[in-house]
Amino acid sequence: MAGVNPVRRALARAVAELERSGVASPRADAEQLAAHVLGVPRGRLALVDTFPPPAAARFQELVARRAERVPLQHLTGTVGFGELELAVGPGVFIPRPETELLAQWAVAQPASVVVDLGSGTGALALSIAHARPQARVYAVEASAAARAWLRRNAADRARAGDRPIEVVAGDATDPAVLSELDGTVDLVVCNPPYVPDGVPVPPEVAEHEPPEAVFAGADGLAVIRPVLARAAALLRPGGQLGIEHDQTHGEAVPALMRRWFTDVVDHRDLAGRPRYATGRRMAD
Repeated sequence: MAGVNPVRRALARAVAELERSGVASPRADAEQLAAHVLGVPRGRLALVDTFPPPAAARFQELVARRAERVPLQHLTGTVGFGELELAVGPGVFIPRPETELLAQWAVAQPASVVVDLGSGTGALALSIAHARPQARVYAVEASAAARAWLRRNAADRARAGDRPIEVVAGDATDPAVLSELDGTVDLVVCNPPYVPDGVPVPPEVAEHEPPEAVFAGADGLAVIRPVLARAAALLRPGGQLGIEHDQTHGEAVPALMRRWFTDVVDHRDLAGRPRYATGRRMAD
């Protein structure tokens, strides 16, 4: 048919362009962008032979922006996280697949009151609310830009039938934030900034993600230290904490946790790297 482009040919050109630009997963990204503009699941691309002309132009535009190292998720506007699809864009940290491991651990814990410190998109808080509808879930976020995405995702999940979460504006390390819950919380989760200052990161991160959601001082622990103290204050004796950390923190974070927590365990990601730590609040 005139006026349309074969999908396979367009994908091949896109993959070559993304490879030249240094994108880490050029074929996967090209296919996801094609599926996005065509409005089909990526797994059904093989069944689509042609691009309608407007879709072809849009695909070329998005591939060019991805070649400039704009994050794929900013171009599609969404990111998959476990069973959820979350809205993302400039101003909020994009949830990573590694964090799904912390979410899986969290939803397996019995908890009636849950606090997500530094919630960002709400990935952890909303995953818990989705899996445990009986729980009251609080999502704390300091950034107004990130909080806008958090509220949007919370509203989307509430419309989908999940129990609404409570979005709290505030610094995750501030003792005044949710102080009325001190000593009563069953579960605290946190995916804080933890990359040490000066560590090289890809252009997608360096140029497009909020630095305050990525970097955390010379050793990467500048936020984790006060977050651990805040989590300890929020939790009841026996309550549990799960916190993500840098792959270099497999010993440092558990060591810090042992001031307030027992049964401290460090967990590895699917690549075998230290990724998150868990522990149970000691009685005072």
